[in-house]
Amino acid sequence: MNSILERASVLKLALTNFVYDAEGDLATALESFTAEQLAKSQQKDSKQRDLAVDTFLSRGQVGDKTPLDLFVEHASDLLEIDRTLLVNWKRNFTGLFSIQQILSDGFELRNWLTNKTYIAKPNNLAMLEDTSRLKPGEILLTRIAPVDDYWTFFSPYIQMGNLGKPKLAVAIGNFKQNYKHDLYGDAPELLAEAWKSVDRYHQDFLDFFGSDEITLPGYQLSKKIAEFQDFMTQRSLDAAGIDASKSLAEMATDSGMTDEELGEVAEAMGMDSQAAAKMLKSKESLKMAVPKIELPPDLKKAEQVTVLAHAQWGQTLLTTYQQFIDLLKSDNWQTVKGSDKLIRKYLEDATVNAFVWHRLAETHALELEKLLREFLQKPEFQLKSDLDRLLRSYNKPLEPELPEIASVPIHLHNLFQEALAEVTKSQPKKGEKKATKGFQRA
Repeated sequence: MNSILERASVLKLALTNFVYDAEGDLATALESFTAEQLAKSQQKDSKQRDLAVDTFLSRGQVGDKTPLDLFVEHASDLLEIDRTLLVNWKRNFTGLFSIQQILSDGFELRNWLTNKTYIAKPNNLAMLEDTSRLKPGEILLTRIAPVDDYWTFFSPYIQMGNLGKPKLAVAIGNFKQNYKHDLYGDAPELLAEAWKSVDRYHQDFLDFFGSDEITLPGYQLSKKIAEFQDFMTQRSLDAAGIDASKSLAEMATDSGMTDEELGEVAEAMGMDSQAAAKMLKSKESLKMAVPKIELPPDLKKAEQVTVLAHAQWGQTLLTTYQQFIDLLKSDNWQTVKGSDKLIRKYLEDATVNAFVWHRLAETHALELEKLLREFLQKPEFQLKSDLDRLLRSYNKPLEPELPEIASVPIHLHNLFQEALAEVTKSQPKKGEKKATKGFQRA
């Protein structure tokens, strides 16, 4: 083990001890951050807690600084090489890694979320011995940090075994829920593309519905969403110069492609070979191959559903939004049956995010301020200065996280399609598909 790795191990221990030994705001921030992280995780063992703490080192906030910033400021005996190493650690991130190769002093890892590869090495003898049992193909959940022209393990790893595609798809889904800030932690270009897709989706929504707020009975909304799906599909096909009125067979004739070549294209879109063959013989249009977007059953049956759309928050669907508006407009909300329960639901339910509250504050400021003063029993409560503090106290993020409507990289889209095919046993075994770059609507 070289001297840089040894120094990295010493610095990591010193940084961790600095945080654990801290008092005041830093200690409070650590406790709340780790509690929030562990609440998202199904497992609550020591490795999960260590991973949460290691995430806090560079992502936690104490005022406008991270614990890593504070450590660099307070450690007066750091060498210049130490400071450089610590500053570079701001780039550390959590990933779901597949072991590609076993090296003499480490591993070649592939981050499943971004398809990028890394040389990662243990920085202490205990981890070096512990990792000696790992094998190619195994999946690891861990955090890595840059060291020189390679990386080191910044956290203990969580060994997940050699996962088949269905279980790997589930693991990636769990990662997207539990580690949203690290989803594309090593690929800002993919993150930017994902956010662009959310904005495009929002523009499609506005163009189709004509408003960023609609309220309909669940069954009607379900029909409109199906029409919206067709609208987006047609817009995408038009942009690509594809005539959706033509069957795949007609397109093959026009393009000069053989049935076999077009069948390969159809399979790459996620269809199994039998479905591809059927579509080649069919006169149905290409859009029939596009999967449907459907409302959950409970929303389909709801008397009314309000959709609030935003270019970054995405679409928020609520069955009680108009009921809450009526509560705000009432002469005395306390006389309305179920009002206390509804207000508490809006404060506690994660579905009612900060965007919804800010929307209410824009459209019904005076009524909302009055209601909150009385409900919270805080006559001095002011919407402009106190609303965000209130939302934070109920663990509502003030900044949007990447919505579910965001596009995903093609390699993940293909994995989800193949996993679904394996689960439903509808896809026969075939060779690997060629890697494709780009994004696909989830």
